[in-house]
Amino acid sequence: MSTHKRVVQLGFNACSSSLANRVGYRQISQLVKSNGKRAFLVDTLALVRSLEAQGVPSKQAEAITGAITEVLNDSLENVSHSFVSKAEMQKTEMLQEANLSKFKSEVTAGQRLDLNLEKGRIRDELANQNAETTNLTNKLDREIHALRAQLEAAKYDVID
Repeated sequence: MSTHKRVVQLGFNACSSSLANRVGYRQISQLVKSNGKRAFLVDTLALVRSLEAQGVPSKQAEAITGAITEVLNDSLENVSHSFVSKAEMQKTEMLQEANLSKFKSEVTAGQRLDLNLEKGRIRDELANQNAETTNLTNKLDREIHALRAQLEAAKYDVID
């Protein structure tokens, strides 16, 4: 997972939001990820001014803004921990593809083995049938020769 650090100031060092209000700086709460990208959450100056415009005292507006900013930053940080990086996702995807490929090759190998066993069984059965056919053909040939011999013998008996 990528590491994160929270940066709360933009353009100045650790200024309080009341100082930001007085000087006119915008303090934007943001989350800096290890890849350098930032997710901006709250424009604190605008939020404080909006609350003040609605009648909230300055100190309370700053406290509310600070609390909202903290909650949003913590929530985003917690949510970001439940996500994986693109590199990790690609690594997992490659691992799954490798496992699937291995599974397919095992299944294919199993099917090849089954087919080869079936081919062998069919070859043996065919060889047995050929042997039986050859035996029957030889038996028929012997019987035909025996009948011819009897016929010839009967011919000679009739002629004599």
